[in-house]
Amino acid sequence: MSGPYHPLPAQAQKQLPQVHHFGPSRFTDHGHQLNSQFPIRFFFTENKIHNFTSMTNGDTIDLENNNVESNSTPSMAVDVETSSAPTPTNTNESQYDENLKKKRKLTSPAWEHFKKMKVSGVMKAICDHCHKHLGAESKNGTKHLLDHIAVCPMIKQRDTRQMLLKANSSSDGKCASLDTYHFNPEVSRYELGRMIVLHEYPLSIVEHEGFRRYSNSLQPLFKVPSRNTIRADIFKMFEAEKHKLQRVLESNSSRVAITTDMWTLSNQKRGYMAITAHFIDESWVLQDRIMRFMYVPSPHDAENLGDAFMECLLDWNIERKLLTLTLDNCSTNDAMVNVMLDKLDKSLLLVNGKLLHMRCAAYILNLIVKEGLENLFGSGVERIRESIAFWIATPKRLEKFEESVRHLNIPCSKVLSLDIKTRWNSTYLMLSTALLYNDVFSRLRQREPQYRKLGPKLPSEED
Repeated sequence: MSGPYHPLPAQAQKQLPQVHHFGPSRFTDHGHQLNSQFPIRFFFTENKIHNFTSMTNGDTIDLENNNVESNSTPSMAVDVETSSAPTPTNTNESQYDENLKKKRKLTSPAWEHFKKMKVSGVMKAICDHCHKHLGAESKNGTKHLLDHIAVCPMIKQRDTRQMLLKANSSSDGKCASLDTYHFNPEVSRYELGRMIVLHEYPLSIVEHEGFRRYSNSLQPLFKVPSRNTIRADIFKMFEAEKHKLQRVLESNSSRVAITTDMWTLSNQKRGYMAITAHFIDESWVLQDRIMRFMYVPSPHDAENLGDAFMECLLDWNIERKLLTLTLDNCSTNDAMVNVMLDKLDKSLLLVNGKLLHMRCAAYILNLIVKEGLENLFGSGVERIRESIAFWIATPKRLEKFEESVRHLNIPCSKVLSLDIKTRWNSTYLMLSTALLYNDVFSRLRQREPQYRKLGPKLPSEED
C-alpha cells in the first residue's frame, strides 16, 4: 500500500450522499456503488482499509457487513485495530494529518498581525510590528493576541468599527475630496509646531494646563510634548525647510535679489538684521523668502555688518547668483557695500558690481514726504504728536479723553495712535484721526490743567 490517500472528490460525494465521514473514521451507512476512475487510494470500513485502485466498475461496498463485493478482481484489504477513530498505520498517513492541520484556515482577525511558526520546537505567534513572540498552541487561543494588538507600540491605532471622513481642501478653499481619516501622532506634533511658529505663540503654551486638557478632549491618544521637545521639533522643521529652499535656489536659473534692514530694540539695546531673498521661479512667479534673522553684536559698523551679510550668502551658497543688494540710504550701508565688493568676485556680478547697490525707494519716498510735511505745516505735526502722546500715556487719561468724546456726541470709534517716523503713511493716519477729535482737544484744553501745562507744545486752532 503506497502513496498518500486523498479526500473524496465532489463527484464521488454526490454518489455517496449518505456517507458521513471518509478517511480515518468509520462508515456508518449502507454501501453505494463507486466508479474506479476516481483518484482515490484508500477507504476505511470498520476493521479494514480497502484499496480503491484495485476496484473496477460495478464493485460495491457493503458497509453494513464490512465487506467489498467485486465483479472482477477482489480488492486488497489490510487488517486494522478496531477503535472509534482508527489511527493511521504509516508515516504517509501521519504526514497527511499534519498537512490537514497546517492547511486549516486561521479565521481570527489576530492573524492579520501575526505569523505562526515554530521556535525551538514550540509553536509561536510573532508580531509583524514589534516582533514579540507569543504562544500559538491551540490551547492558548487568540485572546492574548488581540490584547497585544491593542497595546502594541508599533501599531498606529485605528478604530475599524467606525471610520471618520475628512475633507481635503483645494487651493481655493473649497472641499475637493473626501478621504478616510486615522490618527497619526507624528502629523499632530508637526502641526502643533507649525501653529506655534505661524502665530508666534510662546513655547510654554504646551505646558499650560488649559491647552493640555483641550488637546486631550480632541484626541486622548495624543501626548502633548514638552517645551524642549517642541523646540527641537521646530528647529528640525527649520532645517528641513532650509534644505528645501536651498534645492530650489540651486535648480533655479534666475539670479537672487537681496534686501536687508537693521534695527535696534529699545528695551534690549540689541541690534538685529533681517535678510530677505527675492527671485523668480520656473513658473515666472515672484518668490520672497526670509533667509536669516540674526543678532549682530555691536558696534554696528560697516565691517561687522559686512561680515554678517557675507556669512549668510556663503551659508546659502548664492554669492555667485547675487543680482542686487537693496539697503537704506545711509552712510553706514554705503560703506558696507564697499566691503562686500572687496569680498565678492566682481566678474560674477552684473557690470562688475556697479549695479549691486540699490537704494530703497520706499525709504527715499519717506524722506521726501517728511520734508514736505515740515514745509507745509512747520512744527504743527510735532505739536499734534505731543498732544496725542499726552492722552494715551496712561489709562486714566485715555478714559478722560473717551468720556469727553461721549459728552460731545462725536460719532467716531477710532483710537488715537502715534505715527512711526520711518513710515510716512502712519503719519497720515495719525493726523486724519486727530482731525476728527478737534473739538475734544479744544474742550480738554479748557478743563484739564495738566494738559494746559504743555504750553507751547499744545496744537493751535490753525494746526
